Amino acid sequence: MKFFVDTADIAEIRDLAATGLLDGVTTNPSLIHKSGRKFLEVIEEICGVVDGPVSAEVVALDHETMMKEAAVLRKIAPNVCIKVPLTIDGLKTCKALTDDGVMVNVTLCFSANQALLAAKAGASFISPFVGRHDDNGFDGMQLIEDIRLIYDNYAFDTEILVASVRHPIHVLDSAKIGADVMTAPPAVIKALFNHVLTDKGIAGFMSDWAKTGQSIL
Repeated sequence: MKFFVDTADIAEIRDLAATGLLDGVTTNPSLIHKSGRKFLEVIEEICGVVDGPVSAEVVALDHETMMKEAAVLRKIAPNVCIKVPLTIDGLKTCKALTDDGVMVNVTLCFSANQALLAAKAGASFISPFVGRHDDNGFDGMQLIEDIRLIYDNYAFDTEILVASVRHPIHVLDSAKIGADVMTAPPAVIKALFNHVLTDKGIAGFMSDWAKTGQSIL
């Protein structure tokens, strides 16, 4: 499973990229607002750090303006992935862009039927929001299972990009189901490293090493 980080914080992106774990980045208008920086500058800087897809979201709601915004965004770098909402106009834009060889991430997916539509429109990625789905009384992981089944039934090339990931269990369950990608905030990715027995083991080794009175350097 590919790991994307969901942030516009360039310091966090650099830190995770240094681990070799990072395959891409997703952003959205809310994350750009949180960064306090100019949108185009942030995307350009991220593309300079990460070789994989960097999702940059259009903010228009009509197809014609979405295409104009996408034309600006795709000039930033070859690895820019245009992010569009799962609406009729969004899928019109998805179809036009993918036909032109541009990566497209269709976002705000909350049903398997919506995911089917996005795949038929040629989306590179579909982003089902599992955390928000759970928040509203639905089963986010069941949604991922349904999309995986449908995509496998018809051999769609669209990759399932699990979004709105809230905790490590979301990551684990997505991997077990066979999702292609997950995107999560930096804190969730870093939490994957944590285990009480790892911490206990390190503490024990360090204690015993100190008793030897030795130094490697």
